Amino acid sequence: MSYNTFMSMQILAQYLEYLDVEKGLSQNTLEAYRRDLGNFLEFCGCALNEIQRSQINAYILKLHEQKYSATSVARKIASIRGFFKWLCAGEICQSDPTLTLELPKLPQKLPKVMTVEEIETILKQNLTCEQKVIVELLYGCGLRVSELANLETNNIDINGKYLQCTGKGSKERIVPLGKKAIKAIKEYLPQRDYTINKYRLTTKKLLITETGRSVTRQDIYNFINEQGKKIHKHISPHTLRHSFATHLLENGADLRIVQELLGHSDVATTQLYTHISKKRLKDVYFAINSS
Repeated sequence: MSYNTFMSMQILAQYLEYLDVEKGLSQNTLEAYRRDLGNFLEFCGCALNEIQRSQINAYILKLHEQKYSATSVARKIASIRGFFKWLCAGEICQSDPTLTLELPKLPQKLPKVMTVEEIETILKQNLTCEQKVIVELLYGCGLRVSELANLETNNIDINGKYLQCTGKGSKERIVPLGKKAIKAIKEYLPQRDYTINKYRLTTKKLLITETGRSVTRQDIYNFINEQGKKIHKHISPHTLRHSFATHLLENGADLRIVQELLGHSDVATTQLYTHISKKRLKDVYFAINSS
């Protein structure tokens, strides 16, 4: 590593600390920034205030040559733009070479959703109490996988019928608990207490395996992926979150309420689900009229 790259990495560490402390970004997001920006700085190999637009263009070209998806390229460009904005604000750089840099246009893909029947099919499987809680909180509350994995027992108020979770940017929100989710949690807690006492654990995490280990994001991904095979569909934890939002809108929920429940900062993100709802309506209409 050259001296210039080493010094750039030191400043990158300061930027990441800023994102952590001031912006409250998750560790996964910070790691993505560290990886994306670190690769970019190594590619340039010069001092930060010497980086030119031509180098950025060459880096983007290299990403395309390496067959990165448009989404990945857009994310990397956004991270570079944010970094230079911070550098200029702190007067580390005198000019911003990314000012006129545009993000590539991304094709709008509608998220996959499940039917109510598919959700019920999964719940009718021989699931453990812990697994039922996972499904009910992903689908019944629309939680992100990281929100679920980090959920603690003191975040849940059974009597008040709500839970509190921490989403992107360390934003906290309150989500109502439905009857099925409450029932699943009540059935699971005695098992959790038994495991806690058996292994003399002190963790506050809600989800714990029968061997006393905290359930991870990857555990949840693997479990949901396996359930998808039973309904012959490739699904992820986010599929259940998409289904939660879509089913709410299909049943007349207000868009702003769904936005609050999902923890979206911009209602435009939530509006995507209205497109799914309309598409599903068309599919049903044409299926009925073609038979």
